[in-house]
Amino acid sequence: MIGMGTIINTAAIIIGGLFGRFFGGFLKERHQNTLNMACGICVLFIGIAGAMEGMLTIDGNKLVGGHSMLVIGCLAVGALVGEMINLEDRFEKFGEWLKVRTGNAKDKKFVEGFVTASLTVCIGAMAIVGAIQDGILGDYSILTTKAVLDLIIIMVMTCSMGKGCIFSAIPVAIFQGTITGLAAFIEPIMTETALANLSLIGSVLIFCVGLNLVWGKKVRVANLLPSIVIAVICAFLPF
Repeated sequence: MIGMGTIINTAAIIIGGLFGRFFGGFLKERHQNTLNMACGICVLFIGIAGAMEGMLTIDGNKLVGGHSMLVIGCLAVGALVGEMINLEDRFEKFGEWLKVRTGNAKDKKFVEGFVTASLTVCIGAMAIVGAIQDGILGDYSILTTKAVLDLIIIMVMTCSMGKGCIFSAIPVAIFQGTITGLAAFIEPIMTETALANLSLIGSVLIFCVGLNLVWGKKVRVANLLPSIVIAVICAFLPF
C-alpha cells in the first residue's frame, strides 16, 4: 500500500511521544533538564557525523576536506530566502495555534517542543528518499527504519520538552505524504549528487537543532530550511 511508510512513521512518533509523556511525569525538573542536554548532545553528534561524511574523503592515507563553498553558499542564500519568508515565525504561529486548539494553552514548553522535534524528524535524506521509494515502488523499508529512530528520539524529547513534541507527527505526515504523492515528479530530480548535497546540508541543520537544545535558542533553524532546496538546485549547476 502506497503511503504505508508515512503512516507507520507518524504512528511511531505518536507512540514514542506518549511513552515519553508517561515516563516524563516521573522525572524531576533537574532530571528533565539533564535529559534535554543529553538529547541535544546526541543530535549535535548526529549532525556532525552526517556533515563530516559529506565533507571529508579519504585520499591515500589522509583525510581531505571539500564542499566548503557548497555549505557556505547554500546556507547564505537559504538563510536570506528563509528570513524573507520568515518560516520560523510561521512555524511558531502554527505551534501556538496547535497549543490553543489542543487545550495546552498553559504549556510554556509546547511551541518550543513542537518546533524542535518537528525540525529534528523532518530534516534529512531518509525522509525524502524513503517517501519517494514508498510512492513509486510501495517499498517503505527506509521509512520503517526511520520510524524506529524517530520513536526513540521523540520519546526522549517528550520526556524533557513536553507533549508539544508529540505533535511533530503532523508536519512529518504532511511532508512525507506530499513527497510520496509527488514521487513520480520528484524522483528524476533526486540524482546521486542532489541526494549527497541534501544529506550534507540537512546534517548541518540537524547540528543547529542540537546547538539550540544545548545552549538555548541561538539559531532560527526553520529560516535555514530553504538551504536544502538550494542544495538540490546546486547539483544541476555547471560547476
